[in-house]
Amino acid sequence: MNKFIGLSGLPRSGSTLLSAILSQNPDIHAEGNSAVCQLMWDMQQSCRGESYEQLLANDRLQTGVDLVAAIPHIYYKNVTAPIIVDKCRSWTLETNMNLIRLLITDTPKVIVLERPLIDIVKSFVALRIANKSINIFEDLLLDEGTEPIMRSWDGIQNAKKNNNGEFLFIQYDDLVNNTNDVLNNIYQFCEIEAFEHDLSNIVNQHPENDKVYNMKGQHDIRATISKRTINVELSDKLLARCAELDK
Repeated sequence: MNKFIGLSGLPRSGSTLLSAILSQNPDIHAEGNSAVCQLMWDMQQSCRGESYEQLLANDRLQTGVDLVAAIPHIYYKNVTAPIIVDKCRSWTLETNMNLIRLLITDTPKVIVLERPLIDIVKSFVALRIANKSINIFEDLLLDEGTEPIMRSWDGIQNAKKNNNGEFLFIQYDDLVNNTNDVLNNIYQFCEIEAFEHDLSNIVNQHPENDKVYNMKGQHDIRATISKRTINVELSDKLLARCAELDK
């Protein structure tokens, strides 16, 4: 692994599509939602908490640091591509950016995908309807600190306030409508040699098993780029909350 790049941002904003396109480049490995960030955080918390006494008593504090740092290399040990694009919506949080800076690279690069919240909520509602899920919790989708939307939204606000060149923000509509321009910006931002992508034959080389999420079709993509029209009605509460947050 010669280069580690984060892929973050809001859900339902094109990360699966972008990963599939980038994976056409043989030098890039971009798969589904990664456990790397969570594993590094959990190991760090253990080394600073329940395992700290034993590590300290045996002069093993550096071993704890080494264990956390080894996680990305172990996770991607079977990947031969030199560039890893690691997808996790939590990379925009400052504590996780510090993990990258301290243990992966001191010049982090994170691609951040955005989309109007009203479109994201409609996409989630349509997905739940397609899966015949109970929708009584729709009005809670934009409650403070909740997953899958608001914690990601909070991370994006942090990234915008503390962006010193580590973050590249991309709008979903630009990804769909101006794909080549977006790809050129990504390659320049990540300091990667340009590659000619085939946008007429996009295949997800690393599909996620959406049965695990109990949400069939959540990470489906089409062979060519197009934007779906989503015809669902949202409650007045959700519409007002979307308008408030999208200001």
